[in-house]
Amino acid sequence: MFVRDCISGDGIWGHKLILTDMIKRIIFVGLFLISFHSVFSQNQTINVVVIGAHPDDCDLDAGGTAIQFAKMGHRVLFVSVTNGDAGHFNKGGAVLSKIRKAEAEEAGKRFGVTYKVLDNHDGLLLPDLKVRSELIRAIREWKADVVIGPRPYDYHPDHRNTAIALQDAAFMVIVPNIVPETPALKKNPVFLYTEDRFKKPNPFTPDIVVDITSVFDQKIYAVSAHQSQFFEWLPWLDGQLENVPKSEPERLKWLAESRKGNISKEAKALLFYWYGSKAGQVKYAEAFEICEYGSYPNDDEIKRIFPMLGK
Repeated sequence: MFVRDCISGDGIWGHKLILTDMIKRIIFVGLFLISFHSVFSQNQTINVVVIGAHPDDCDLDAGGTAIQFAKMGHRVLFVSVTNGDAGHFNKGGAVLSKIRKAEAEEAGKRFGVTYKVLDNHDGLLLPDLKVRSELIRAIREWKADVVIGPRPYDYHPDHRNTAIALQDAAFMVIVPNIVPETPALKKNPVFLYTEDRFKKPNPFTPDIVVDITSVFDQKIYAVSAHQSQFFEWLPWLDGQLENVPKSEPERLKWLAESRKGNISKEAKALLFYWYGSKAGQVKYAEAFEICEYGSYPNDDEIKRIFPMLGK
């Protein structure tokens, strides 16, 4: 009725012109809405939680990826499950935990992330209900879309037990009656394992590999905030304390050389999958394996939650 009322004396041609114009407008509006939805989806904030056993574990395992998330405007939380109060040769307890916490806070500023250190003793961690609840609470409060942490195969009991506690928390983050004082998530996040060198019982199998070449120097600078670890404790363990450089530029160079890592054959193949021809220029990368206890993303979902891929 509306179309007929709008037609003048142009007869059949008037009908055709008006209908054509209406169709064009409908198509234009449809394309605009699709485009708007796409842009809106791309601009949605991604909430990322990285979990490690000690202050500095998150930094090493996913620091470059975290920097890129932060630079793109997304929210990243580092969680150290222990306070690091045992990792030194001539100090410990409350004195050391205070140092470790201050170092973690400085590292967080350099990464552009929030750094949270839980008050569990270093070297004594167990995957009990208390620790599980702490992780559930942290993941929920951050409204995590992505949770990254270690696999349960490692030389250090704190690393293994952090991984077990995280696996146990994976499904429970969406169960309202567990840790009921913190509202449950509506959807299970994507849980990812960080890369390690352990082969038994199962070797690490990468699914996502992120090029961190452009932010590697920033990662090393941020990691260097953990001075008690990288310039004292770890060199002491390796019998290299006397070889630690004195000046900051030399220390950064020394640290970068020891932490540059190698890109595995499997990771290189995935770099070409995610980055195409740009993969040939990648010098440094971080790899992640999808954990089956969380949501299992397809390739489009991976690109959405890892918007730096291919860039």
